[in-house]
Amino acid sequence: MKLIIGGAFQGKKEYAKQQFQISQEKMLDGAEASYEALFQCTCMFHFHEWVKRGLQENWNLEHLGERLALENPQVILITNELGYGVVPVDAFDRKYRETTGRICTDLAARCSQVIRVSCGLGMVIQDA
Repeated sequence: MKLIIGGAFQGKKEYAKQQFQISQEKMLDGAEASYEALFQCTCMFHFHEWVKRGLQENWNLEHLGERLALENPQVILITNELGYGVVPVDAFDRKYRETTGRICTDLAARCSQVIRVSCGLGMVIQDA
């Protein structure tokens, strides 16, 4: 697995396309993807939005990293970092932010590579 993180509109998706030679057709939008799609796709952008839908629709997100490592170990996930800035007032938004952070922390520990993208430039922060 590979995890690409960074702020909104920092060029994460374009970086992944270029770095890993992924066509747009092989990239799945997490905001629209089903639960099972994660375990079958090549690359998912807006992974944080997939987590949000999972919380809204009560998907089973426990042991997600373990299952993903077993069923789709080559997946590339692209996600916004949500933990910076003001803590949301809304309880659901706080839960969403915390859940996404915890899932991404678990995934990062399982990934062969974690890359932070800022201004379109990738910095490898983990390379196993």
